[in-house]
Amino acid sequence: MTYRGVVLDLDGTVYRGNEPVSGAREAIAALRERDISLLCFSNNPTLTPEAYADRLADLGIEVNPSEIASAASVTATYLAREHPDDRIFLVGSSGLRDQLEDAGLALTEKWAKTEVLVASYDRGFDYDRLTEALWALEGKTTFVGTDPDMTIPHSDGHLVPGSGAIIHAVAGVAGQEPDIVLGKPSSEARDAAIGALELDPQQCLVVGDRLDTDIALGAGCGMDTAVVLSGVTSEADLPEADPSPDHVLDSIADLESVL
Repeated sequence: MTYRGVVLDLDGTVYRGNEPVSGAREAIAALRERDISLLCFSNNPTLTPEAYADRLADLGIEVNPSEIASAASVTATYLAREHPDDRIFLVGSSGLRDQLEDAGLALTEKWAKTEVLVASYDRGFDYDRLTEALWALEGKTTFVGTDPDMTIPHSDGHLVPGSGAIIHAVAGVAGQEPDIVLGKPSSEARDAAIGALELDPQQCLVVGDRLDTDIALGAGCGMDTAVVLSGVTSEADLPEADPSPDHVLDSIADLESVL
């Protein structure tokens, strides 16, 4: 198969924490040499595309902000379309807050006036914020999660809690599941990936370390998929994978083998 576009996960695929995965620079260079369109797509909702580009540049990888999407950008697009005038109470990072404000959305710290609650990754999440989120969900408040990732890989080899942990905490105390969870592999994320590449999905490949987000995204888009074993997925997870990846790579260093 000759691919014309690649959707590339970041955390656990291109880097782990602040360390690049061995061979990542060379793999992306190989895509450039073949004139393959690239979309870096992360479920980490804490950074703007510009901040992601800067982070990659620090690792020696040049990517244009226009080639980057995230759960944050998908969330901002969704809210701007579905809740343009609603007051939004955010449990999330300052980076996500900046992106929602840049989209012209109205954020509030007054839980009693909340019309939409957005729950996401938040290193400052505590009991008081959980309490405010519980109160904000009283009434007819719409409950939105940025992404389903329960954990994310850290550079030291351990996993740390992700957005899904915060979303589940809020859902648990409120006794209410989110109305929608965005990011990969949601239909909104699929639309973002297809729209960014502007290619026939059958000409594209999704590469990532998570079966439930990256591989599910590719399967939902009709794209081929390759799982890398440098992040949260191990060989032991593969027999039960549904959907199954089309390719299994030890890491992104082996990407050329499927191009």
